[in-house]
Amino acid sequence: MEETIVMFPAAGIGHIVGMVELAKLIQTPRFSIIVLLNTGFLDHPSIDDYIRRISAVHSSISFLRLPSTTPATFTTAVSFGVKYFSFLKRNAPHVATTLTQISKTAVVKAFVIDLFCASTMESASSMGIPVYFFFTSGAAILALYSYFPKLHQEWSVSFKDMVGVELRVPGNAPLKAVELPQPILDRDDPSYWDMLDFCTLLPKARGIIVNSFEELEPAAVNAVAQGSCFPDATHAPRLYYIGPLIAEPQQSDAEGSDSKECLRWLEEQPSRSVVFLCFGSRGSFSVSQLKEIAKGLEKSGKRFLWVVKRPLDFEEEGAKHDEDAAKRGDQFDLNPVLPDGFLERTKDRGMVVKAWAPQVEVLSRESVGGFVSHCGWNSVLEGVVAGVPMVAWPLYAEQHVNREVMVGEMKVAVGVNQRVEDGFVSAEEVEKRVREVMETKEIRERSFKLKQMAMAAVAQFGSSTTALANLLHSWISFTS
Repeated sequence: MEETIVMFPAAGIGHIVGMVELAKLIQTPRFSIIVLLNTGFLDHPSIDDYIRRISAVHSSISFLRLPSTTPATFTTAVSFGVKYFSFLKRNAPHVATTLTQISKTAVVKAFVIDLFCASTMESASSMGIPVYFFFTSGAAILALYSYFPKLHQEWSVSFKDMVGVELRVPGNAPLKAVELPQPILDRDDPSYWDMLDFCTLLPKARGIIVNSFEELEPAAVNAVAQGSCFPDATHAPRLYYIGPLIAEPQQSDAEGSDSKECLRWLEEQPSRSVVFLCFGSRGSFSVSQLKEIAKGLEKSGKRFLWVVKRPLDFEEEGAKHDEDAAKRGDQFDLNPVLPDGFLERTKDRGMVVKAWAPQVEVLSRESVGGFVSHCGWNSVLEGVVAGVPMVAWPLYAEQHVNREVMVGEMKVAVGVNQRVEDGFVSAEEVEKRVREVMETKEIRERSFKLKQMAMAAVAQFGSSTTALANLLHSWISFTS
């Protein structure tokens, strides 16, 4: 019978792309790879376009859509996390049925799942299929989530209410309780309990595949390896650090001309002279914060390439509050959201683009000397691989934890000071940190050193290459 690896990413294009990048890395003539896809939540035409592109190039990777699942309805207002996790759990029976069908014609050597898909673990294990988590964040977050059940036992109040309290998590610097990832902040939110279930299942997997490399986060890597993050240190799962895994650039035809323009502009700038500001797919600010950033950039005197998304509180005159508002996306006028005359005064040394820029390509340009980032893990890895010093400006999710690692352990970033109550950053702080990251020799040298370490990890005898070989060997040698 044919041997296959089945993979199941959580819903949404970001999760799918991450899992497919892993699929591309592990593809071998020995196995076929089947990627299961949710239907009914966060569906988007870009997913179908992406699948067509991958299928055309990678014949060993196939996609199988699960039957459409209707998201649950709630009688009261609930968080996005509650809706998201509920939908994924409703898909578990479809996954069990599909695994049973696949097993009739193929030997499933491994079932690789996203952390949020942990509810499918039991059915796979009952069929004798080894389950592996693909952890798309770094080792510090893995240490935190592995330790989360212990934190839950130690405290009886919500972390969001523990102002001024620092938590001790193996492999991490002291973490402010109120800055933990959003789904685990509030015990009154059902998503808290979902995350507790997911994290309790982490050590029960056959292995955890992590998008990091051992040399990048040694403190967390060692803490997880020693089992000090898990309830039972003697039953910790095998760890496979196979990163840095960088996704290929995704862009639409509409974005093509803008991206070419900003790349052309970068080619004309002096070496290491441009600071690049980009805050991820959800990185929208208020108009007042955008104006502060603009003032800080102007005062810094540095060249800049700045990606600006539609502000959270901006509605253009005459705009309708209907579905068309969503369709307009990031089509908006920059002038009302930036200081008067800013674009004209800085046109010779700065470029502002709306919505999107090809981040991996931008960071690889010789002219880019600094990166102001929201500390999303993909962006952290992209900055490390490019050898670009960073300004750490966390906004949501796991980014505050990533900031601590970037500034404290990696030493490739400077952190911004944010106003406690709302995270606001002043123009003076923007100016100060931009100057610091562009002018500090030690951070530049450390960034270059980490870039070399990343390249070494994926070289022929590197740590990540060895981990990947060990992972594939465990699958080849597995017999049910």
